[in-house]
Amino acid sequence: MHTVTIHPQMTVFPVDQQQTLLDVLVKNGLSTDSPCGGKGTCGKCKVQIISGDLPKPSAEEYHHLSAQELAQNIRLSCQLYPAGDLSFSLLQEEKENHQILSSGFLPEFRHVPHITKQMHQQRAIVSSKHRSCLDLLSESLDISTVLSQSMFLQSYKNIHGHEQFTAVYADNLLIGLEAGDSRDQMFGLAVDIGTTTLVVSLIDLKDGGEIDSATALNPQKTNGQDVLSRIEFARKADNGLNILHKSIISCLNTIVDGLCNANQVPLESIYDVTVAANTTMLHLLLGVDPTPIGKAPYVPVFTSHQSLPAASIGLQVSPFARLYCLPGVSGYIGADIVAGVSVCQLSRNSRNILFIDIGTNGEIVLSKGGSLYACACAAGPALEGMNISCGMLAGEGAVERVQITDDNIHLQVIGNTRPRGLCGSGVIEAISEISRLGLIQKTGRLKSRDDLQQDEKLNALARFIEEEDKKRSFVLDPVNHIMVTQADIRQVQLAKGAILSGIHALLQQMEMTPEDLDEIIISGQFGRHLHVDSLIGLGVIPRELREKVTYIGNSSRTGALMCLLSTEKRREMEELADQINHFELTMLKDYDKLFSSCLKFEQIPQ
Repeated sequence: MHTVTIHPQMTVFPVDQQQTLLDVLVKNGLSTDSPCGGKGTCGKCKVQIISGDLPKPSAEEYHHLSAQELAQNIRLSCQLYPAGDLSFSLLQEEKENHQILSSGFLPEFRHVPHITKQMHQQRAIVSSKHRSCLDLLSESLDISTVLSQSMFLQSYKNIHGHEQFTAVYADNLLIGLEAGDSRDQMFGLAVDIGTTTLVVSLIDLKDGGEIDSATALNPQKTNGQDVLSRIEFARKADNGLNILHKSIISCLNTIVDGLCNANQVPLESIYDVTVAANTTMLHLLLGVDPTPIGKAPYVPVFTSHQSLPAASIGLQVSPFARLYCLPGVSGYIGADIVAGVSVCQLSRNSRNILFIDIGTNGEIVLSKGGSLYACACAAGPALEGMNISCGMLAGEGAVERVQITDDNIHLQVIGNTRPRGLCGSGVIEAISEISRLGLIQKTGRLKSRDDLQQDEKLNALARFIEEEDKKRSFVLDPVNHIMVTQADIRQVQLAKGAILSGIHALLQQMEMTPEDLDEIIISGQFGRHLHVDSLIGLGVIPRELREKVTYIGNSSRTGALMCLLSTEKRREMEELADQINHFELTMLKDYDKLFSSCLKFEQIPQ
C-alpha cells in the first residue's frame, strides 16, 4: 500500500497497486475532468508529479502529451498506477462565469399548479366523541384523500396547539399540514438537467412568476463527458452509481440553497420540483442503474413519468414536497425532447417541421402534419466544445466567432478578454471557415503546410499550419495557443455526420425530401452563440434549408416550467410521449452508407 499527496493542500490518500491516480481522486470526491471516463482517450485528466518514482508513460500519454509536458512530469491520472509514494498537483483551471442558456420560447397555457393550499380553523377537543386528534381534524378536512399517510401523520406535530393551520395539497391529495396561514408561501422549482449543464428556476406557484434562476455545470462531467461514459462509470467504478447520484443531488441542493438565500425564500416553502432531462440523467438522478441503456437493445428501466417524495432522493426542500420527472420515449429520446416537442406544439401543427436538440446528444423529431417520428444520434460532446484540445464551455474567454480571410484570422471572444479556448460555436465556426477556404479535404484531412504553399490562393495561410510529432493543427491564435487539431476536426466530423445522417434517415423513412420541410427548429444551449451560416458551412444542416431555421432556446427547462405550473400540461406530455414513434438508426437499411456519405465535407447529393 502506497500513499499519494496532493499539493498545495498536502492531503494524503492511500492507494493500492490496482488503482490509478484518477481512481483515488474519484473515490475521494475530488474534481478532475475525465470526459472519457478514465479510458485514456480524452487527455484531459492531467496532473503534475512533484516527487516519487514514475512508471514509463503509456501509449495514450505519448499520444496526448507533448514532449515538453512529459519533460515537466505532466501525466494523465487515468494512466498512472503509482509504483510508490507520489506527490502531485492538479493542473485544471477552474472555469467560471459560464454562459448557460436558461430561457426560451414559452407558449400560452392555463395556470393550474399541482400544489394548492387551504387555511382552516382548528377546534380544541371538548367531547369524548373525539377519540383522537385525527377524529377532530376530520371535521375540517377530508383526510381520506391523504397521499402519504406516514408523512401526513408526522406533519400533525406542526399544527398541534395552533388555532389556525394550512393544509397542503398535491393534485387535490393532502400531503402535509403547517401552522398558521402559510398560503402566501408556495414555491416550486423547474429543473433542466443536461449532460453538461444544469438550470434551476425558482417559481412562485401562486402567480407563476419566475423569482430567480441559477445555472451550473453538471458535476458528473468529471466522471464522463457523455452518457455512455457515465453509464460505463456507473457499471464499472467502485460505488460508481452512488457517486454519480450523490454528486447531482449535492449540486442541486447547493443551487437551491443559494437561490433561496438570495431571495429570502424558506426551503420549507418549496413544495414541488419538476425535472426534464435525458433518460440517463433521470436514472442517475433517481439512483436507478442506467446500465441497460448502454447495451443492445438499449431498453431503460423506465421511460414513463415518475412522481415521488422529493426527500426520498435527498432533495433538501419541504419535507412533504413532491418530485415529478417528465416522461420520455426511449433510452435516447428523453423527457427533455418530449418537453421540446410540447413547447413547439408540433403535434398540433399541420406543417412539416423538423425539431433538433443539438448538445452532448443529438435528438431529432420530425412532425409530418402533426404525426411525430424521432431518432437519436451519437453527436458526442464536441459541438459543445468538449473533447476538443482547446475546448471549453461558453463563458468569459471563450472564442465564439471565427472569421478567416485570405491572409488573416479574426476572433470574437466572450467578455472581450484574452482567449482561453474554443466554445462550441467557436469550434464550429473555425472548422466551417477552414472547410470554406478549402483547407480540409473531403475526407476531413487537414492539408499540410506544403500543400498550402503550393496553392496560389492559400499560400498566405500556410503559416497557420503547425506540425509536431506528426500531429497537424491549424493555429488560430499563436500567442494564446488556441488551435484546431486534426483530432478536433475528426470529432466534429463524426458529430456532423451523425446529425446530418439522422435528418436524411428520418426524411427517407417518411418518403420526404429536405424541400418538403417548412421549418427547422433548433433548441438547447448549442444555438446561443451559433450562426446558421456555420451550420450550413459545416454541413450539419442541408444548404437548401438555410432560410427555414429558427432557434427557441432552452425548451427542456421551459417544459419543466410548464409542468410545474400546469397539471394539464403533465397529462398532455404523458400522452405526447406515447405518440412519438421512435426509429433506431442503426437498424435502418443502408444507414451505414448514409452515415459515411454524411461524413464528407460537402453537401449530400439529392
